[in-house]
Amino acid sequence: MKDRKLLNIELGRVSTVEYKSLPDSGLVLVLDNIRSAHNVGSAFRTADSFKADRVILCGICACPPSAEIHKSALGAEDSVAWEHVDDTMDAIHSLREQGYTIISVEQTVNSVKLDEFSAEPGRRYALVFGNEVDGVQQQVVDASDHSLEIPQWGTKHSLNVSVALGVVLWHCRYTMLRAGM
Repeated sequence: MKDRKLLNIELGRVSTVEYKSLPDSGLVLVLDNIRSAHNVGSAFRTADSFKADRVILCGICACPPSAEIHKSALGAEDSVAWEHVDDTMDAIHSLREQGYTIISVEQTVNSVKLDEFSAEPGRRYALVFGNEVDGVQQQVVDASDHSLEIPQWGTKHSLNVSVALGVVLWHCRYTMLRAGM
């Protein structure tokens, strides 16, 4: 039997209005000085795909409306709530006050390997992703509750931030859904 690709109309996509009325996932993305607008756009697209509740753009991050963001986001910048905060630490303090567990996605002395971490349903997580060159600022890592590290086996010990974001968001949503079954 031949396998047929689904047509867009068969994918069961929700509208932007329907998307905004879906239940919260408990996941917020914090982008700490991401320099590439294309990476910011990819973050929006991935956030939409895994139903992150919002994206917080910090520091030098480009903000919508932007042709470069739109090129990668494909309109997800309109479905996913977002805000800009000048200083990432201000965003971290605010999220902590709102009851979020702050998790920096960074390689640290005490980072937890992603495959050893399970996001719990009902908890709220702020996932911090850092600059393409410098990563998450040290002061942000210091202010985080945990650091998560994506296990890697090749010669490079880093991933593009948009790829890392997809891996971590998928894992968090999967472990939340699996635990909720």
